[in-house]
Amino acid sequence: MTLLAGRVALVTGASRGIGAAVAIELARRGAHLVLTARTQGGLEETDDAIRATGGTATLLPLDLVKQQDQIDAIGPSLYERFGRLDIVVHAAGAINRLTPVAHIEPGDWNQVLGVTLSAAWRLIRSCDPPLRASDAGRAVFLTDARARTPTAYWGMYGAAKAGLDHLVLSWAAETTGTRLRVNLFAPPPTATKLHALAFPGIPPESLAQPADVAVAVADLCGPGETRTGLTLSGHA
Repeated sequence: MTLLAGRVALVTGASRGIGAAVAIELARRGAHLVLTARTQGGLEETDDAIRATGGTATLLPLDLVKQQDQIDAIGPSLYERFGRLDIVVHAAGAINRLTPVAHIEPGDWNQVLGVTLSAAWRLIRSCDPPLRASDAGRAVFLTDARARTPTAYWGMYGAAKAGLDHLVLSWAAETTGTRLRVNLFAPPPTATKLHALAFPGIPPESLAQPADVAVAVADLCGPGETRTGLTLSGHA
């Protein structure tokens, strides 16, 4: 499949889970991937999987919380190197611990909000110009139903996702009339490390698999996608 041949895609959280699966799926469709995550080893595993499909990738190890100023350089740097940036998928996420709101620790708050919300803001600032310049710029941000359904002990995670939703949908409204398409995607319960941390007793085989979710996310990145400013879920 070469639907995305010649296009450049940036995926955060690409060392494992849905982020890695999305990167592999986009590469399978012909895009060159720029992979970012904290762990070099995880990125290399994703790179190996991409190369096994005949695809190509560039690795960009980056801590989205501790190196936030470097996010600002991503858009200009990729445009300088490749002459384009067509797709951004923000799949990185953090949950840390589930706790009453009154017991949230500052370090946990900074980590969860940093990965989910602050990094998204910086990605938008950095990548907006090249995405608008693309003939089919696409941006997809992973969200969660808890952003719209406050639940006991999920306040920190839910607040981060709610802020993300508002930020992304505001950007989508601002880019209406351009060729850029911006959407949120809420995956079904998926067999990831994040899900296992929150629900350790659920067998992973009973959940959606990252590769299946990746197909729905990758579909939102295609040049034929016309929807924008939506919160999509399930298999889109």
